[in-house]
Amino acid sequence: MFPAIRCGIFNESNMRNRKLQIGVMGSAQDLNYDDTLRDLAREIGREIAREGHVVVYGAEKDYDSLSTQAAKGAKEAGGLTVGVTYGKGKDIWENEGFTDIIIATGLERGGGREFVLVNSCDAIIAISGGSGTLTEIAIAYQSNIPVIVMNGTGGWAEKLGGTYIDKRNRVLAEEATTAQEAVSMAIRLTTNKQI
Repeated sequence: MFPAIRCGIFNESNMRNRKLQIGVMGSAQDLNYDDTLRDLAREIGREIAREGHVVVYGAEKDYDSLSTQAAKGAKEAGGLTVGVTYGKGKDIWENEGFTDIIIATGLERGGGREFVLVNSCDAIIAISGGSGTLTEIAIAYQSNIPVIVMNGTGGWAEKLGGTYIDKRNRVLAEEATTAQEAVSMAIRLTTNKQI
């Protein structure tokens, strides 16, 4: 076997050593989130980066969101970010250079982009959130992807905290109160899932 081909083979050890892709989902700016939630989102992004993992978020083309704030926080801490956007172009809203990799899904917001976004994550952390965040949490639930919700942030994150979405009891929406707790929980739940 050629060395180049051997490099492409993944085994259980490689999977455990790769960077986790942790999604941060949350309210868009049109839901008028406050500075406290913005600061929490940035701290979650910074914490993911400090732990050596990747922030995956829903890159928007027309306005800011708590997800983009998490990406900003990750870049402030020297981390790697992946923005999953809707439509066909890579012309996302942010122009400050905090998105390292852009995935243009060719799909619409609320019409399929969320499947690509969530299924690119090992775990998701939800902050507040409207219908888009609810969709993302439901996709994670159906795909058995760990879900951590930020307690006390309102929206769907608070409504679903400590519950299962339905009687199948697939994935409990685990509650966290701090950025450090949320990221630690995401890492632990993902690691336990892979073993």
